[in-house]
Amino acid sequence: MEQSLPQLVLPIKIERSSERLTSLGGLVVLEELARALGVWKEVDRVLQGPKSGRGYRPREFVQALVWMLHAGGRRLEDLRELGEEREVREQLGLEAVPDAGTVGDWLRRQGKAGAEAVQEVSRGLVEKCLEPEAEEVILDVDATEIEAEKQEAQWTYNHVQGYMPLLGYVNGVCVAHEFREGNRSPSAGILEFAQSCEAALLAGKRIYFRSDSAAYQAEVIHHYSQAGRSFSITAHQDAAVKGEVKNLPEAAWQPYRTADDLTTDREIAETVHTLNATKEAFRLIVLRWKNPQPSLFEADRYCYHAVATNRKERACEVIWKHNERGNCENWHKELKIGFGMEQMPCGQLEAQGL
Repeated sequence: MEQSLPQLVLPIKIERSSERLTSLGGLVVLEELARALGVWKEVDRVLQGPKSGRGYRPREFVQALVWMLHAGGRRLEDLRELGEEREVREQLGLEAVPDAGTVGDWLRRQGKAGAEAVQEVSRGLVEKCLEPEAEEVILDVDATEIEAEKQEAQWTYNHVQGYMPLLGYVNGVCVAHEFREGNRSPSAGILEFAQSCEAALLAGKRIYFRSDSAAYQAEVIHHYSQAGRSFSITAHQDAAVKGEVKNLPEAAWQPYRTADDLTTDREIAETVHTLNATKEAFRLIVLRWKNPQPSLFEADRYCYHAVATNRKERACEVIWKHNERGNCENWHKELKIGFGMEQMPCGQLEAQGL
């Protein structure tokens, strides 16, 4: 017989129950969303299924991985905890949860083909998340480093072993991604990746492309100089850029204020620049501030930051908009910390990408 405790101050009724407590009840809401969007049907359609009638369907592997990551799991071994939540599994429709070894083998079997198939499912979801009324779409492309102590992991330019995936964001929505080896430069194939991001966007929109110096390439600048496209890209401070900055007259430098109209210790100026392979010149907006630690080998009085762009706004407004691409770091953190993407459960590159 159930017993109740007397009510004292707060209007809360406490009863004794034989039901198990769980912290994973919120997964039921996410499962409802996934079913409403038809995610699992798409997963079964694009991924290779079992060769016999006794194996797990693709959706059963993906469901288990998705809910394990949403529940705070970090490794394939955490699937065991999800399997022990019988009541939650019943609500999620998971009759059984594959063990860690089975899931790892399945990820390796799917390989590159599986990673590309999942991208197709992702593109379908992206279309539902983007705002259709926006006339201009801001596309941010950035690479992020994932440290992993795996035998096949390569060394990154930060001298750690891991991977260097490239991601494209629109208003915080990841529209495309490419999982890469750690020793591959973020600048390699960045135009092709940006074009794959564009393929996931709604047609007929103006595209504003933002990136760090990895995209400071003639082919990228030429592509986003075409009609309906614009760009702001952090410029490499090579000899040509430094020469342009040195040639700026002192009168060209003006005080730089933030978007909130706050004064800073920086000055702003602009000039026109071009690369050897670009067909058109572009604006080069430069910020400078006093060098806090001049040295014998770097005696320049100032430090510089240059942005290449074809935007029409005032120079300070271009800098304000370009600096907003710093949100990419927050979106990276959400993927890594919020969804466990900083943990690499497999050793094979394609399996990690999936």
